[in-house]
Amino acid sequence: MSVRIEPAIDEVLLKPLVETALVEDLGRRGDVTSQATIPADRQAQLQIRARQDGVICGMDLARLSFAIIDKQIEFIAQISDGEYVTANTVLATVRGNARHLLTAERTALNFMTHLSGIATATREIVDSVADFSAQVTCTRKTIPGLRIVQKYAVRCGGGRNHRLGLDDAILIKDNHIAIAGDIEAAIKQAKDFAGHLIPIEVEVDTLEQLKQALDAGANLVLLDNMSPETLTQAVAMCKGRAKTEASGGITPQTVQTVAETGVDFIAMGYLTHSTTALDIGLDFNA
Repeated sequence: MSVRIEPAIDEVLLKPLVETALVEDLGRRGDVTSQATIPADRQAQLQIRARQDGVICGMDLARLSFAIIDKQIEFIAQISDGEYVTANTVLATVRGNARHLLTAERTALNFMTHLSGIATATREIVDSVADFSAQVTCTRKTIPGLRIVQKYAVRCGGGRNHRLGLDDAILIKDNHIAIAGDIEAAIKQAKDFAGHLIPIEVEVDTLEQLKQALDAGANLVLLDNMSPETLTQAVAMCKGRAKTEASGGITPQTVQTVAETGVDFIAMGYLTHSTTALDIGLDFNA
């Protein structure tokens, strides 16, 4: 089944990521192993194959990895990003110059294994809290340079994105509060700056701070490192006044307990900084 993830990432944003990865791998002399062992005119066909069950992500990045090395390479996709596949499923077939296929191999697989790992872990976590109202989101704890594709992988797994960067939402955290003076002052200054169109989210550690944030008019509250019991109380305090988001060291083992508290969102840095790559390989067809 074809799955289209919206919004998809435009190729103009993906291409620089792939070019940087290829430059890193090619170094000063290119793929000396393929040059040394394979005739220049040799043609080959290989298959990108999943070696584990999981959710696939990174097909466009893989396609670009081959296309940038050699525009004549055929990349025939058998599945789409966001699809769940079983082990041994063929994801794509690539045909063309054998040297060029092997030169692009590692870059294509690095993107696919990493992003498919994120998508797969996200799907598992989303499924584990499906009986609750909470929605799973990622954070800004991403690998520098890869944020846009890591967050895309979270969407492929059924999760939601938190802010992409510092410029697209106001989230007042503990250091902002400390420097501004207190929660009330920080929220007032943020509201004066943002106007009426940008919601204000505030990070709080205690129920007393939560009360201050609600009284000052916060639209969302980030409930940081609270116990399940405290989260339950916080959700009750926020009902009808602000949306709630739990955060702080949440893992696949604890996420269901957090969801049971009734929070609206669960922010998990784990999705982008601690997931395991999905095993995907490139196999030669004789």
